[in-house]
Amino acid sequence: MKKTEIEKRTTELVDPILNELGLKLWDVVYVKEGKDFYLRVFIFKDGPIDISDCVNVSRALDPKLDEENFISDAYTLEVSSPGLTRPLKTENDFRHSIGRLVELKTYKPVNGAKEFEGTLKGYNEKEIIITVDEEEVTFSKEDVSGIKLAFVEEEKE
Repeated sequence: MKKTEIEKRTTELVDPILNELGLKLWDVVYVKEGKDFYLRVFIFKDGPIDISDCVNVSRALDPKLDEENFISDAYTLEVSSPGLTRPLKTENDFRHSIGRLVELKTYKPVNGAKEFEGTLKGYNEKEIIITVDEEEVTFSKEDVSGIKLAFVEEEKE
């Protein structure tokens, strides 16, 4: 089975589990690192993900993966949060991140720079719009090498 098919079938299996647990799916990635294969499921919710969330998803998903047995390679299942500076890849990622601070990198300079930090204002299949220093800047998606949520330190009261 191809990588994309493995990720798609895993998504189909994990979605009902996450709905039941009040969690959401950020991404599923099947990857080979060295000689080992990893099936990574990244989850999130409103508020922080803790270890019990990851354990609960892993314990519910693992038997379903074993039962269906659609991955021919030996692999390790990992369930975790995508992290505070998670990359934006899918439409779902962008939709959940509107109004949030992002870091965007381009392949070639735009207005003399290749790295930008600003608030994600909008997106479509061809463009990403962020506000940088109170000015809206539109980037062609094909010129963007990466975009992720920026780390924002919470103020302590």
